[in-house]
Amino acid sequence: MIIVDYKVGNIGSIINMLKKIGVKAKLSSDKDEIMDANKLLLPGVGSFDNGMRNLRESGLIEVLNKKVLEDKTPILGICLGMQLLMDSSEEGQEKGLGWIKGEVKKFDFGKNKDKLKVPHMGWNIVNPTNRDSLYKNFDEESRFYFVHSYHAICEDEKNILGKTHYGYNFASSIYKDNIFGVQFHPEKSHKFGMRLLKNFSEME
Repeated sequence: MIIVDYKVGNIGSIINMLKKIGVKAKLSSDKDEIMDANKLLLPGVGSFDNGMRNLRESGLIEVLNKKVLEDKTPILGICLGMQLLMDSSEEGQEKGLGWIKGEVKKFDFGKNKDKLKVPHMGWNIVNPTNRDSLYKNFDEESRFYFVHSYHAICEDEKNILGKTHYGYNFASSIYKDNIFGVQFHPEKSHKFGMRLLKNFSEME
């Protein structure tokens, strides 16, 4: 597995979690290594525009498009990495990767805005809409660790893989074919995160 290095976020906890579950992973921005990968992981924290600029300036968008869209290599976007899978974000002006149709919006609680803090931070429940992929063998209530102010809105409800309630229901994980994204941090989510990353690593 290759963790795509585009200079966004702290990668150490992801590498440590993968090592703990016996998954060999390497942080790389080398195009040849990315082309040879059997799985890709797109991490990230910070702003949408900064993430997309870093991907573009690193020259990785073309190789990622080929690997993901043509070769159908499984990819998992985490936090900002998930948001970059979408078309756009109201956080910035840059175009996203556009692999999953939709946009990223900031939490808006209307009249309840004084009761709920943004960012959404801490443990929360994810309710899977499909248990055949990332959530395989998730039989009990699943809790994951979140830190985010923006969330994805999919054009097609079929692309929502899991929902979480914070003021209202939002898509906390998304998917399309070989493309997966989670808004939470599985690398900080103990046994549930370990199981999810293990499921991803075992995908064909």
